[in-house]
Amino acid sequence: MKRFIFFLLAALCLSAIVTLPFAGGISGLITFLSDANALLVVTLWALGFSLASFLFGLTTGDYSWVDRIWSLLPVAFVWYYAYRGGFTVPLCLAAALVSIWGVRLTFNFARKGGYTGVEDYRWIVLRKKINNPFLFQLFNFFFIGLFQIGLFVLFTWPVYRLTGTEAAAPSVLTWVFTALGLGFICFESIADQMQWNFHKAKKSASLRQNYNVSYSDDIKNGFFSQKLFAISRHPNYFGELGFWWAIWLLALSVTGDLIISGFWGPLALTALFIGSTIFTESISVSKYAGYKNYQKRVSPIIPWIPRKK
Repeated sequence: MKRFIFFLLAALCLSAIVTLPFAGGISGLITFLSDANALLVVTLWALGFSLASFLFGLTTGDYSWVDRIWSLLPVAFVWYYAYRGGFTVPLCLAAALVSIWGVRLTFNFARKGGYTGVEDYRWIVLRKKINNPFLFQLFNFFFIGLFQIGLFVLFTWPVYRLTGTEAAAPSVLTWVFTALGLGFICFESIADQMQWNFHKAKKSASLRQNYNVSYSDDIKNGFFSQKLFAISRHPNYFGELGFWWAIWLLALSVTGDLIISGFWGPLALTALFIGSTIFTESISVSKYAGYKNYQKRVSPIIPWIPRKK
């Protein structure tokens, strides 16, 4: 946790350093933050955090710094947009939704040990696959740092577009899409809890402790395939993507413009999750003999009726 706090402080300092040339020096920094284009400010902020992620990965050998701010930085972005947009009702609705999303994700990440130095296993696998320190550092700089944090800017873009709208009572559609966003948060929370319960049972079984016998077959197979995971191999991904598409729909209901509402944000996130699914499942197939059959039966992300065994 101490290293993570140090990372946050370093990232904020780097963000300030990156911003200073645009602000005309330290004396103009506060004015710049209040008056400059809000998207430009957030982009510079993101660049500082990208540089911090690269440098901390390079010096510590731990490449999960972006994972640790995934639930935090977008929340800061949207509340900054809310401030710049005058805290209109649609902006506050969007910021409140993203805050609830952030609390849920932070809690789930923290209980897995994410803030205490546990690195995402996929980065370890990728380092072995790339097997070249220089090439991996290029990957670290461009993908782990720049691309992923750049995604934060993209999938919060719909909230940025709300800063340019007039203060008006939310439409019925705005409320509908707000409720939809909450629904996706609940769906993802349920999926995460199911997965958490399974992994607790799996750990208990490995320690020869008591566990819920309903998990016996899945523990033997090595992966969870019941309940929501019987209709989607990654229901938590479905909830995550659905949430950000709901945020875009909320912005669309206010702006009324398909283009400026920023559909490319959730679209880019969807592309990342598809790639992540392919890579993660290549690891699962190599570890678990029954996973290929699971892939044949169950939809990858969108919940669907499973095929017969």
